[in-house]
Amino acid sequence: MKRGVIVAGSVLVGAVVGLFVSSAHAADAPRGQSIANANACMGCHAVDRKLVGPSFQQIAAKYKGDAQAPAKLASKVKNGGSGVWGMIPMPAHQSMSDADIRTVVDWVLKGAPSK
Repeated sequence: MKRGVIVAGSVLVGAVVGLFVSSAHAADAPRGQSIANANACMGCHAVDRKLVGPSFQQIAAKYKGDAQAPAKLASKVKNGGSGVWGMIPMPAHQSMSDADIRTVVDWVLKGAPSK
């Protein structure tokens, strides 16, 4: 029985340490990047290379100097869309708060800098 308690305790300690390390890493990342990570944005986008969708840096370059870009991109994130970057549609993210969407869009438009 002691061995089972020791193993279970070790697993619990490992989980707590892993959670702390993940939280510490997330705290080091810019808030926009943290929100993007938490909302599956990184499943289709990367900061510096095309995945399913364009990289965040490509998006920043395309919309550089466009005063309407924050509103356009916020709408695209919230409602989804297609045709701008190819045939694969971007799904809607209706459950993301408008504040989180604005934070991610602002981060992307700054070139998605890390740290």
